[in-house]
Amino acid sequence: MSRIDADAAQTALRALHDEVDARAGELARRHVGRLRCGRGCSACCQDDLTVFEVEAERIRRAHADLLEHGAPHAPGACAFLDAEGACRIYPDRPYVCRTQGLPLRWVGEDEDGRIGEQRDICPLNEVGPPLAELSEDACWTIGPTEGRLAAIESAQDGGALRRVALRSLFRRTKP
Repeated sequence: MSRIDADAAQTALRALHDEVDARAGELARRHVGRLRCGRGCSACCQDDLTVFEVEAERIRRAHADLLEHGAPHAPGACAFLDAEGACRIYPDRPYVCRTQGLPLRWVGEDEDGRIGEQRDICPLNEVGPPLAELSEDACWTIGPTEGRLAAIESAQDGGALRRVALRSLFRRTKP
């Protein structure tokens, strides 16, 4: 991808997020019997999350008032959770948040140092067929989308891959 300006990066990011939402939605419908995720479920919403600058910019553009006048959630959980555990930036949430709860697969190293396929799912969603028995297309494959996201970040920032802590986006740092 050649160098692009900030507006073009935001357009590319929104298109990528839309694709992720469509595919994640298909997977959620496929796994409706096992998924316990819903509004207010924040078990996967961890603190200290960092995102690429391009995703941080999407949040800044869409939630300037919240970032200027609001306070982050107390440390220990995502800064963008409200008092009931719901996401205050849901339509503009980062890529990593868009696939939470789904069966995940990737190629990686196991406990014995062997390279192979790994799978995981939120513990709240473990009920159902064993992950090892799911077909590849029944899981979210980690890797390809992250590569596309990194390409957008790199094209916007002259090759840099800058990450930003979500909590740092708030002007006020104390809840």
